[in-house]
Formats: sequence, C-alpha cells, structure tokens
Amino acid sequence: MLRSIENIREIAARCRAHQPLPAELSDWLATSLQDFLEHRSRSVTEALGIRNPRGGVPWWLEAGMRTRDAALRRLAADHCAGKSVSGRAAGVRQLALRYAASRWRHDQLHPAMPDSYAGTAYEWLWRAFKSGAAMPLCERQLRKILGP
Repeated sequence: MLRSIENIREIAARCRAHQPLPAELSDWLATSLQDFLEHRSRSVTEALGIRNPRGGVPWWLEAGMRTRDAALRRLAADHCAGKSVSGRAAGVRQLALRYAASRWRHDQLHPAMPDSYAGTAYEWLWRAFKSGAAMPLCERQLRKILGP
C-alpha cells in the first residue's frame, strides 16, 4: 500500500510541474484505472492498491503511523543508542514532550522542515509530528514501536 501512495504522490507532483510520467508509473496508473473501469475493482482507491481493512484505520492514517514510527525508530537509534527499550522509550518521550511544548507550536504552521533541523533530533521529531499520526505517544506505545 505504501508503494501505491508513493506512486500517487509522484504522479501528482509531476502533473503539478507539467512533467511527463516515467513509463513504469504511466503503466501502473493505466492498469489501475483500467481495472476500475472494467469493474475488476470496486473503487478507484482499491484499483490503485489502497485498501482499508474492515474495522481498521483509514489508509492515510496507517501511512502516517508508519511514517511516524520510522521517524521515532531513527530518533531512538541516533539519540538514545545503548539503552534498553524502556530507556529509549523514556528518552524519546521526553524529547517529544519538549518539542511539543516549544518548537512544534511554530513548526506546524510551515509546510517544510527548517533546514537547521537536518541531521539533528529535531529532524526526526518534526517528521514524526508532521506525519499526521498521534504525537506525542505514551511510553507504553513507544516501547511497542521501538521494541524487538
């Protein structure tokens, strides 16, 4: 599903920039739309490979959660290395709470990450918060995300 979302984002960006699509993206889009038009899929989203499991979270929230979780794992690896899962979870939570109370209030108003955040803990915090998934998380949830 994430690959489908990446394809759609790339197609949208290329269309906005009036750029041609690479052959593989063009073929993927044509096949997906043809599946919908020939009733092999019940909806356009299903034809594009975006499915919501019954009773599950919507595709856009699942994608946001995956993005958030990847950013939190990277944050823990870069800034809490050498600690236990509980120690990493506590460290990430503390960083996230501080970020939420200070910088995020201003950062959320801007569509792009500040250049000065690149390579710092703020980069991964910004990505996690910008994902659209719930942030900050409790230590229990963080232990699940950061665990083995």
